Amino acid sequence: MKVLILYRPYSEHGRPMEQFVREFKSRNSNEHVEMLDVDSRDGSATASLYDILQYPAIVVTQQDGVVQKIWTGDQFPLIDEVASYARQ
Repeated sequence: MKVLILYRPYSEHGRPMEQFVREFKSRNSNEHVEMLDVDSRDGSATASLYDILQYPAIVVTQQDGVVQKIWTGDQFPLIDEVASYARQ
């Protein structure tokens, strides 16, 4: 599984999202996390691909890109909840 984080690094949710990812990685070292700036070309294309309009967004996909779960907005999910989807 793959965890994608779509966010704006220099916004009010930038630092909390980066802290979330650091904590997630420390608890789940085997899971891949990719952070994308939504204002970059790759970030914008990924947001469009998954029809994401609200940021930050956490997307868990299978290796082939099939979405398992998407969370959007300022209320981050529990780290264990993201990890449980990522381990499926």
